[in-house]
Amino acid sequence: MHDQYDQLGKLREMRARAFEGGGSERVQRQHERGKLTARERLEWLLDEGTFQETGTFATHRTTDFGMEQQRYFGDGVVTGFGTINQRRVAVFAQDFTVLGGAFSETQAQKICRIQDMALASGIPLIGMNDSSGARIQEGVRSLGGYGEMFTRNVLASGVIPQISVMMGPCAGGSVYSPALTDLVIMTRETSFMFSTGPEVIKTVTGMEVTARDLGGAMVHSSKSGVAHFIAEDDHSALEMVKLVLSYLPQNNTENPPRVGTYDAPTRMDDELNTLVPTSDDEPYDMRQVIQHVFDRRSFLEIHASFARNALVGFAHLDGYVVGVVANQPAYLAGVLDIDASDKIARFVRLCDCYNIPLVTFVDCPGILPGVLAEHRGSIRHGAKIIYAYCEATVPKISVVTRKAIGGAYIAMSSRPMRGDLALAWPTAQIAVMGPRGAVRILQRQELQEAENPAVLEQQFVEDFREKFYTPYSAAQGGQIDEVIEPRETRPRLVLALDILRTKVQHNPPKKHGLMPV
Repeated sequence: MHDQYDQLGKLREMRARAFEGGGSERVQRQHERGKLTARERLEWLLDEGTFQETGTFATHRTTDFGMEQQRYFGDGVVTGFGTINQRRVAVFAQDFTVLGGAFSETQAQKICRIQDMALASGIPLIGMNDSSGARIQEGVRSLGGYGEMFTRNVLASGVIPQISVMMGPCAGGSVYSPALTDLVIMTRETSFMFSTGPEVIKTVTGMEVTARDLGGAMVHSSKSGVAHFIAEDDHSALEMVKLVLSYLPQNNTENPPRVGTYDAPTRMDDELNTLVPTSDDEPYDMRQVIQHVFDRRSFLEIHASFARNALVGFAHLDGYVVGVVANQPAYLAGVLDIDASDKIARFVRLCDCYNIPLVTFVDCPGILPGVLAEHRGSIRHGAKIIYAYCEATVPKISVVTRKAIGGAYIAMSSRPMRGDLALAWPTAQIAVMGPRGAVRILQRQELQEAENPAVLEQQFVEDFREKFYTPYSAAQGGQIDEVIEPRETRPRLVLALDILRTKVQHNPPKKHGLMPV
């Protein structure tokens, strides 16, 4: 009996040591930086009392460089399972108070085990990253651990949702695991991501740069496109995880959860009828269209600061989750450029992975022209949108609100690319090219011989607009299914998706396609 009590006492003592992380002083420093500890983050994220830890007493095996005296239970990462709003999830949280959260062989084993169990169980995986990088003392063993983790990220891609939360530094090989996951959330002031840090850059190039300017949240949310969301602090980031997860299914065999309907499916807002300006060149905010059409306050924009000429995000329509893709005429006239192409293509594939129908709003004057754009690969990047839409088997509906010119019309979920339903507003302008450019090609001879070419050109332009620059000619040719009043958009989409919800479509059997990456 005494032996049993002794064992229980030893267990409690070891568990208390594990819960201390790197000690009270390091915990205090973590708090002074405005960061929570790994266990505090898990406590905030998961439903109370649901966390089941794995690998609590794991330690590293390295004895070199004085590491024998720096053994900590858990070895700098806390892993396990729990629930978020009663939905099962797998989680890991790196502990910066233990050796700076440095990634080790033992960390890799713990994370890989939780990855394997999440995939086998068909539940989302959420990783909270706060690490100084690979543990140098372990040499190639820590690097090999990265490879094991990356392999599992790839195998789980498109099968279970993977969400990465950047809550501290993430350097070197560590950055590639989050980049392989579905969605990345960064805290504004405390998170950084870079494959080579400021000191390396200074040594190699002589250039001085701060960690924030090199790989801070604003950089990755607006320039590189690595981050999908910015949160103000740890608490906000964890609340963002809960919100994002509410739009996603447990795995690719399920549908996203439906929320209670609080907005009438037949609602029609007359403001939509006058939202698009009469002038071709006058901008408007496509977010207003989205807000009027979908369930109120349900739009969750993704990549909001990146490639602002395109909008992507999740929304609810009659309580069901849909993916929204749109050109944004309020920024660069909604033109498709390289970043916008990447942003749209990735989101389309994300929705297709997790059985989320796609609704696309089109107002695009075409592909961004220019020598630099061509040399940077605008063709290759633009082809990503085409590939993503053509490959997607979820329901796909497009609504042309104004311009759909040339290749942009085809790329943005057109009927020929296996689109299920193509709608257009009366303001839609669908053509191979704009009226003036078309007239100068088609009527070149007449304009050259005219006494007053400017007046004649304007007559030709007006005639072209009337005959070819309307949605009705496209509808007559079968490219548009229906021209509708803008205010009818919401009930039309609700009815269409109700029919398409049981859509079944398969791609030809193959190992995989070759997307123009």
